[in-house]
Amino acid sequence: MMPLSKRLYAEFIGTAWLVLGGCGAAVLAAAFPQLGIGFAGVAFAFGLTVLTMVGALGPVSGGHFNPAVTVGLAVGGRLPARDVIPYIIAQVLGGIAGAAILYVIATGKAGAEIGSFATNGYGDRSPGKYSLAAGLVCEVVMTFGFVTVILGATDRRAPAAAAPLAIGLALTLIHLVSIPVTNTSVNPARSTAPALFVGADAIGQLWLFWLAPIVGAVLAGLAYKLVAETAEARGPTATAAAGS
Repeated sequence: MMPLSKRLYAEFIGTAWLVLGGCGAAVLAAAFPQLGIGFAGVAFAFGLTVLTMVGALGPVSGGHFNPAVTVGLAVGGRLPARDVIPYIIAQVLGGIAGAAILYVIATGKAGAEIGSFATNGYGDRSPGKYSLAAGLVCEVVMTFGFVTVILGATDRRAPAAAAPLAIGLALTLIHLVSIPVTNTSVNPARSTAPALFVGADAIGQLWLFWLAPIVGAVLAGLAYKLVAETAEARGPTATAAAGS
């Protein structure tokens, strides 16, 4: 295992890239006149940020770039509990750095306004005006699915080269489904970073985008451990997606 300092640096850089690339696509390119990439383009941008950085930095830190993923992997037995808090701090700081770079770019023209700045929300702050309950269910379920994919794709019996693609496509799918509901979080660091630049309204709803992803991740870690133990108990017929 790499020294903790190197792993934290990788998590910082990877999360900064995720926020800059994903939120940057939403802020700068989604609604560009005549050429905007729309929801689908933003979804693919988020997926590509994870795909590229998991491929680049996954061998260093595991490529979490997300506090919920870190918690889920710790619950699933893939990360020592002592590393959870340092990882989360590095991820939040990296996200803030990515959002700060995006802010400088987004305000670099006359009359620029950052608007919602790709923040997450429910109720009046939801893109589709979905309720708190809808946002809670969506974020828990989507994070559960995301962490399950990560646990399966990084299982010792799964082909290692396929992990970045599986994880990136999973995040793309999640965004395609849930952008209208909450603007898609599944990542407390991604939610926190732009909210700090928007102010009280966005910060006031941040609790949901910490609580729901972490609950979904914990459930995924527990469920995958159960699947892994059951599959191993069955012997050689265990599926390749079962965790270790």
